[in-house]
Amino acid sequence: MSALGEFRSLSRSRTRRAGPAEGEEKRDNRAALFFLAPWLIGLLGITIGPMIASLYLAFTDYNLLQDPEFTGLDNIRRMFTDDRLAQSLKVTFTYVIVSVPLQLAAALGLALLLDRGVRGLSLYRSILYLPSLLGTSVAIAVLWRLVFGVDGLMNALLGLFGIEGPGWISDPDTALSTLIILHVWTFGAPMVIFLAGLRQIPRELYEAAATDGASRIRQLFSITLPLLSPIIFFNLVLGLIGSFQSFTQAFVVSNGTGGPSDSTLFFSLYLYQEGFTSFRMGYASALAWLLLIIVGAFTALNFWASKYWVFYND
Repeated sequence: MSALGEFRSLSRSRTRRAGPAEGEEKRDNRAALFFLAPWLIGLLGITIGPMIASLYLAFTDYNLLQDPEFTGLDNIRRMFTDDRLAQSLKVTFTYVIVSVPLQLAAALGLALLLDRGVRGLSLYRSILYLPSLLGTSVAIAVLWRLVFGVDGLMNALLGLFGIEGPGWISDPDTALSTLIILHVWTFGAPMVIFLAGLRQIPRELYEAAATDGASRIRQLFSITLPLLSPIIFFNLVLGLIGSFQSFTQAFVVSNGTGGPSDSTLFFSLYLYQEGFTSFRMGYASALAWLLLIIVGAFTALNFWASKYWVFYND
């Protein structure tokens, strides 16, 4: 048999052997697509589709009752002269800059205490985690109104010391502070993550540092915080994203107005008012994309800055 004939015969045999494998691979691909179909449909119909629609509506005048009317950059121009938008950004940035570091500090402090071998650790961990599950609920926001009301629990406690407390949620100077306290109180989720990270730090490092005479404070700043920096970074990014989207607390405490005097007018609450109270859905869509840009910018900034303070084992 010629060389050409041998080559053709070998090729046909390889093709016959590869046939069943290729068919099995196609069946596997079809099965994978079948199981991924619900997620893909949800991604297209619930996430990507509405995002594309909101991007189009951001350049229109749309009131939910009539067809959208394309207006170009009118919604963008309006942002630069919108005083309530400026106030909502001020309130939101204040809330984020103050509450996120305080929450992380509280979570890390409690994680350090629980990491010292407390008896009944699982019970304490569950109790301290509970506020994270309830903190963003309507029920807790209503409870917060009762605690910080004129006749609430806070003023009752101050009255025991002869102090007449203000109406915390009705005073523009203190209303936002009550929401910051509520956010700090929901430290359970980052605390559990910090505790898991602390358990991964080798005990030998602390033993070696103690042998060299390092105090607990020195061990904290030289061992614990550097090795825990990836966990701190993770909690920081999640905390920032979640805080920028805070809505329920301000809505319930202020009865949906952002008051008193717009002191609790979170950006997301103002977006809701524009879209579903004033029926300016086009402008609300533009505000939603502004929020996306702000959150994306802060997240990118954190990832850029992380190379200067986040340390990995490798």
